[in-house]
Amino acid sequence: MPDIGPIGDTNTAAPRGCTNLKLRQLSRSVTRHYEAFVAPTGLHITQYSLLSHVVKLGPVRLGELAQAMGLEPSSLSRNLQPLLDKGLAQVQVGEDARSRLVHATPAGVALRAQAQRAWKRAQLALNDKLGVHRVAALHGLIDECLALMAASASSDPAAGHD
Repeated sequence: MPDIGPIGDTNTAAPRGCTNLKLRQLSRSVTRHYEAFVAPTGLHITQYSLLSHVVKLGPVRLGELAQAMGLEPSSLSRNLQPLLDKGLAQVQVGEDARSRLVHATPAGVALRAQAQRAWKRAQLALNDKLGVHRVAALHGLIDECLALMAASASSDPAAGHD
């Protein structure tokens, strides 16, 4: 079956250039867009995302949080530290002395609510800038590609390793 383009065109040209580079360029551009809206709250967009997960899932074990966010444990620790330093999250001993649970503090819950309003404005502005249909199509394509990459990684031991 021929590859189908994003709007069903079977005559879509082959990709040109490096997909990784193009995705990283788009990611950086979208991140700058969201940062402009969320920055007045004192959070970076990555911190907002992490705080949102902690509010939603917490108290949660650090390993489960890393898995839910698709992060390596070392990346989670590095990204979590500013939230801990600002008193927006706390880590406590879990069910046994080796496990740790993270949860949002009342200040973290309040700041997340404020940042969520900024994030919503950023999302609506991005929808306006790119077009809702394009954003929805992008979400669908990303979800499909993530599923294909995950399936490939589970069947190929070398897949997914840099």
